[in-house]
Amino acid sequence: MTIENLNKLLNMSVFSIGGQSISLGSILLMPVIVILGIIITRLIVRMLTKRMLSNKVDPNVIHLIQRVFYVIATAVLVITLLDLMNVPIAAFAFLSGAIAIGFGFGAQNIINNFISGWILMWEKPIRIGDFLEVENAKGTVEEINTRSTRIRRSDGVHMLIPNSKLLENTVVNWTLVDRLMRTSVRVGVAYGSPAKKVAELILQATLSQTDVLTDPKPVVTLDNFGDSALEFEVYFWISSHVEGGLRVTRSNVRFRIEELFAEQNIVIAFPQRDVNVKGSLSINNTN
Repeated sequence: MTIENLNKLLNMSVFSIGGQSISLGSILLMPVIVILGIIITRLIVRMLTKRMLSNKVDPNVIHLIQRVFYVIATAVLVITLLDLMNVPIAAFAFLSGAIAIGFGFGAQNIINNFISGWILMWEKPIRIGDFLEVENAKGTVEEINTRSTRIRRSDGVHMLIPNSKLLENTVVNWTLVDRLMRTSVRVGVAYGSPAKKVAELILQATLSQTDVLTDPKPVVTLDNFGDSALEFEVYFWISSHVEGGLRVTRSNVRFRIEELFAEQNIVIAFPQRDVNVKGSLSINNTN
C-alpha cells in the first residue's frame, strides 16, 4: 500500500457529528492520545507528590491536590480529543443535556457521594489518620476517595463508608482538634478502709503511668457509698490517637492500684451478703 492510499484510508470519513466528519485516522489516534495523557498525568502527579512529601506537606493537602489535578487533566484530555477530531463542543450540547438528566435520576447516590467526597477533602472535618466512631464502628481513616472513605477498624478489618453518610449522620472524631482523651477507672474498697489513704494510693498509681498527663491533673473522687464498698473513681487524660491506648492505660492503672493496695493491706471489695435463718435447723444423720 502506497503512502497516498494510506492517507486516503486514514482520511476516509467514518461518521459525522454536527456536520463535521470524523475520519478513521482520528478514531485510531484517540487511544494513543488517551494512553499518553494517562502516562503523563501519572508522572506529573508522582513528581508533585514526592516534592510535597519532601517538604512535609500535610497528607490531606496532598490528597486534595492529587484529586484536583486528576480532574483538570481529564478535562484537558477530553477537550484535546474533541479539538483534534474537529468536533465542535456545541454539537454535544443537546446530547449531553439529555444524558445529564437521565444520569441525574439514575445515579443520585453516586453524585451525592462524589460531591460529599470533595466537601470532606476541602473542608477537612475528617482527615487521613483521624480516629472515627461511626455508629458501632471505630477505626482510623486511611484514605478519602471521591465516592467512599476507607477506614481500618481496631480489629484490622477495612470498611468502605459512603462519603454522604459521613456528612449526613453523627460522626465522632476523636482526634479532630487534638489527641487528648479523658477516661476513668473505678474501684471499690471494703468498708473500714482509710478513705483518704485510698485516694492517695489511687492518685499515685495513676501518676506512675507515663501515658497519663499531669496537666490537667488526675482527679480522684469518692463516688458513692455502695452496698458492699466505698466506690472511688479517678479521672485522667492521655494523648492517644486510637481507642486501644485508653484500654491499655486503664489496665496499667488497675494493675498498679492492685499492687499498692496489697502493700497497704487494703482490701478490694466484693459483694457480701448476710443470711439470717429463722427457726431451728434439723440435721438427720443416717447411717
